[in-house]
Amino acid sequence: MNYEEAGAWLYGAQLRGIKLGLGNTRELLARLGVDLGARRFIHVAGTNGKGSVCALIDSICRAAGIHTGLFTSPHLLTFRERIRIDGEKIEESETAEGLANIREIAAQGGVQPTFFEITTALALEYFQKRNVDVVVLETGLGGRFDATNVVTPAVSVLTSIDLDHEAWLGSSLAAIAGEKAGIIKPGVPAVSVPQREEAGEVLSEAARKAGSDLRFITSPIKNAVPGLPGSHQRWNAALAIAALEAASIPVSASSKGIGEVVWPGRFQIIDRRYILDGAHNRAAAERLALTWKEIYGDARATVILGVLKDKDVRAICAELLPIADAFIASPVRSPRSSTAQEIVEAVRTADPAAPCTPAESLSAALEIAKRRVRRILITGSLFLVGEAIAVLEGSTAAPEFTSQ
Repeated sequence: MNYEEAGAWLYGAQLRGIKLGLGNTRELLARLGVDLGARRFIHVAGTNGKGSVCALIDSICRAAGIHTGLFTSPHLLTFRERIRIDGEKIEESETAEGLANIREIAAQGGVQPTFFEITTALALEYFQKRNVDVVVLETGLGGRFDATNVVTPAVSVLTSIDLDHEAWLGSSLAAIAGEKAGIIKPGVPAVSVPQREEAGEVLSEAARKAGSDLRFITSPIKNAVPGLPGSHQRWNAALAIAALEAASIPVSASSKGIGEVVWPGRFQIIDRRYILDGAHNRAAAERLALTWKEIYGDARATVILGVLKDKDVRAICAELLPIADAFIASPVRSPRSSTAQEIVEAVRTADPAAPCTPAESLSAALEIAKRRVRRILITGSLFLVGEAIAVLEGSTAAPEFTSQ
């Protein structure tokens, strides 16, 4: 298979939906000959901040000269963003070769892997092939039954836990925390940001039962300036350092790595007028609004908002109202997208007086927004942010389609 053919086969696996469990991934890795005990893993779970923390850990490791693999999701423009070594995306040829091997295994029977199980196996085989020293591994959904949870890490890392993916993880904070706590392993140290009381108690009890030494960090970093905007990134950087220390990985170049970190789609500023942020739940939208105020004060934004159907659109709107001068509702390039009219109705439910205009596409939304004088905030979904990056940076190719 070439890259396009391999991608078509992989995206076809999305039709199988999401299936939580570890059996398929373990079977794939066994048939691929992947030795999970041959390298150190840093396993990261949480509701918000996972990607930023993974990027910070990766950047710190690379600044220290450590041969590092990074696995994250979703991607913004190309699938290859999900799998990186020393900051470089996996090549198209290596993606195609790895997916061809997995397709052959699947064709032999006994396993029907999902999109994320295939992607996880591809990444872990690639990291073994390239003999990386440290792998930074972001969970896809939850933790306990996430495909990435086949590893025994050097440290388990918990970012901020809040309500999201309730259909899969449970409707209460305690239930969701219990799923995230599934990455805590017997005898393996764990670190966490401060959590809401209900979530913190669940994590502490899980660590006690597993015999894991769980440490909650107590302060943000003060001796380095993260390359990512927002005061919360100082907490994320402190968590990244705590994770590396718990895993006994040297962090002598931590300030350099923290300052040089790049993670697109998280309060990303383009041409000084466009701000892109993938906030897609209430807590993330609250943090986005706080970051906006930290940087722009009382100035308000024209907000282009696109949200998937399974998200709490009204709660997101309510958090963004204090920084919004007007909303423009845009569909997301996903079969799971809310319609523009559904978003308009959510905005009007949050505040009947808030101006909100429906647009048939992101391009149409941008044309409306450009006629206004304010900065333009594009948010509500990482899929929408990926499309916006392609448009604003003049990419000739649309983002590679995915719903996961």
